[in-house]
Amino acid sequence: MRVAIVTESFLPNVNGVTNSVLRVLEYARRHGHDCLVVAPSGNVGLLQGAADAVRAHPLVSAMTPYFVGVDQLAPERDHHLGYPVHRVTSVRVPVVSSLPVGAPSPSVYNALRDFGPDVVHLASPFVLGAAGAAAARALDVPTVAVYQTDVAGFATSYGVGVMADVAWAWTRALHMTCDRTLAPSTAAMEDLAEHGIPRLYRWGRGVDSVRFNPARRSEALHRMWSPEGRPVVGFVGRLAPEKHVDRLQALADRSGPDGDLQLVVVGDGPDRAALQAAMPHAIFTGELHGEQLGQAYATLDVFCHAGEFETFCQSIQEAQASGVPVVGPDAGGPRDLVQAGVNGYLLEPSRYAAEVSDTVDHVLADRARLAAGALDTVSGRTWDAICAQLFDHYAAAGARPGSARPGYSSLGVGRGAVTRAGIGRGGIGQGSAGRGPAWRQPTVVA
Repeated sequence: MRVAIVTESFLPNVNGVTNSVLRVLEYARRHGHDCLVVAPSGNVGLLQGAADAVRAHPLVSAMTPYFVGVDQLAPERDHHLGYPVHRVTSVRVPVVSSLPVGAPSPSVYNALRDFGPDVVHLASPFVLGAAGAAAARALDVPTVAVYQTDVAGFATSYGVGVMADVAWAWTRALHMTCDRTLAPSTAAMEDLAEHGIPRLYRWGRGVDSVRFNPARRSEALHRMWSPEGRPVVGFVGRLAPEKHVDRLQALADRSGPDGDLQLVVVGDGPDRAALQAAMPHAIFTGELHGEQLGQAYATLDVFCHAGEFETFCQSIQEAQASGVPVVGPDAGGPRDLVQAGVNGYLLEPSRYAAEVSDTVDHVLADRARLAAGALDTVSGRTWDAICAQLFDHYAAAGARPGSARPGYSSLGVGRGAVTRAGIGRGGIGQGSAGRGPAWRQPTVVA
């Protein structure tokens, strides 16, 4: 199969979107599929991004063959695992300046046309993904959109909540054009359905059980972090407003000379300086990768994640695969991953800061049992199995009927509710008569 992946994020930026794309590419390479990646460049500035955005306008785009020197500013090309990576100009968004955003460009259409894909995978589509969706429609190529980023929630976290409705309107318009939208969690399925997005299917995430496993625990690292032998409680992820690492302040306060535990924060991001100033006794390691990251996870005694805008929360899965119980938010993707009293606990986001300290003590008192439960939770969730499901979605999208992408009334989906159709393992349109809404049933993605 020939798969074009248009992704809002890719190397050198490492995040959940990038990691998922990397795992898909690894699977594709092992199984003999051909891939093209279309991704933002991290190396170009605002003015060039604006120029590309202007050139992307249909009227300007139609005239570009008549201009001299149009291709002088050719996009970068590189490779990953032998697959070509077509780079488009990126801009830095002032509010989220550490993440480049790919600017729409006519080169997206040209790259897809030249590659000739059987399917276009839109990874967390929003800006560059919209250009990919438009190009796929023009080329009559089926599209599978993978929803990974709660942009509306991020807008609220970054203090521009007024843009949340705009973000949902754009998300709805974009996903309406796609043959399938894959959501990673029950909460994400509900949010998308409530906002009128049709053709929803559940697609979870795998976890690398070689990199993340209890055997990587290092007592030497534990002693380095906590020479007094205190329990080590930690967070792993991007240090940004939507992660709400500030809600771990009570744990940081217990990390001082007279404290009884040690908070370790793994990661980097725009909030790091402010967090370090507010938490002088916490240990900040910066970004870790590979074996160092796996060792850090496994050496924690409890993992804490406070952000409520996670569509899945891969860091929780990685902690669980490392045999570490979790204290997570009772919101979003973590609801599918954390079972109270089995592998950790969930806290109401508004009460997380006030309750996390006592909850960590509760976990530590029963850590061995909860750690075993965490490990059991992710048993069998390999990336190979998850990616095989994804390629099944590709094949199904390619076999779509001619009426696959009109509106959504025939699916029984309205803006405020799901009518006559449940959300189950298969997606919208598989009813659940006699059982209540299917999304209320627990779903485990193997």
